[in-house]
Amino acid sequence: MNKNTMGALIVSSVLFSVNVQAVPIVGLYNTGEGITVDKTTDTNYQLTNVSGSSIYGGYGEAAVGSGWPISPWVADTNVSHWLTPTSNRAESFNPLRNGFYLWTLAFDLTGFEFSTASLTGRFSADNNAVAFLNDNPIGIASDFANWYSFTAISDYFVAGINTLEFRVANIKRSSGNPTGLRVEFTDSDVLPVQAANASSMQVPAPGALALISLGILMFAGQRKNQFIA
Repeated sequence: MNKNTMGALIVSSVLFSVNVQAVPIVGLYNTGEGITVDKTTDTNYQLTNVSGSSIYGGYGEAAVGSGWPISPWVADTNVSHWLTPTSNRAESFNPLRNGFYLWTLAFDLTGFEFSTASLTGRFSADNNAVAFLNDNPIGIASDFANWYSFTAISDYFVAGINTLEFRVANIKRSSGNPTGLRVEFTDSDVLPVQAANASSMQVPAPGALALISLGILMFAGQRKNQFIA
């Protein structure tokens, strides 16, 4: 292999290492994201009972602004809003009729290497909730007055459609009370398939770039010595 060819390979390796970049996961929406009008339906989150049957229209309503039970619920912001089963945020739901609510958000990792994915966020629920990614528990929210974190590691992701579920229990009071869910994503990333493939081709790590630079200088030095000789 001549020096020009070897030099080109070194430059190509440097370019591969620069272009291997993770991107945010598409399809992760905060509850009520982008909604500015109170009592607007959020079609990103499906609402069912634990058997998977749609209830209260199949989606939640964004509770924008103040008014009981916000507070004592975590205060409303323009980043996310509470979702409630009906447009009446204060409606009391009988736990004996339906004490459990399943809020589902689906996102698609087609074209991405699912084994490189990760996500983090926070949530709150009335009365409490457990978060799942593809049936793997990733966080617990113990009440509606505070934020609780959730984290999904790469082992929990799958190829294609992934399902986030927030299983809310509203059974603290036998006489009934309001219920709702609040979710905010704080970070996420995943490698596109092409980038993941490139990263597996023995691409030099950032710490090896100094050696590559040294190699380029050595080639340049050898060429200079040839001219001098």
